Amino acid sequence: MRLHPITLAVLFLMLAPAFSLPSFSENPVQSPGQLPHLGANANDQDDHAEEQRAKIEKDMAKKANRERQAQLQRDTDSLVKLANELKEYVDKSNENTLSLDVLKKAEEIEKLAHSVKEKMKAN
Repeated sequence: MRLHPITLAVLFLMLAPAFSLPSFSENPVQSPGQLPHLGANANDQDDHAEEQRAKIEKDMAKKANRERQAQLQRDTDSLVKLANELKEYVDKSNENTLSLDVLKKAEEIEKLAHSVKEKMKAN
């Protein structure tokens, strides 16, 4: 099966940035000497509360990144499906006819591709 050049271009533009996404799963390890000493005074309690907030924020960011990646996977799967459908519509048409289905499918691909691009830019 030969893919239409537009289909290949859309797929390339959508999948190329996916391989350069930053990883948010890095977890630097602290040595025991770097861990703050937890004492009974107010500053130590504030430090502990701040550490807890930072951990929660980091966990939330990881979860959001996993969800965004899953959505990107679903959207790119949809793009492939739509591109194949567009190719089928184009294959059925000839130089004298252009189906409204072809235009609608191309617009649907364009909207989904734009959505994928914006999600890839988001942090």
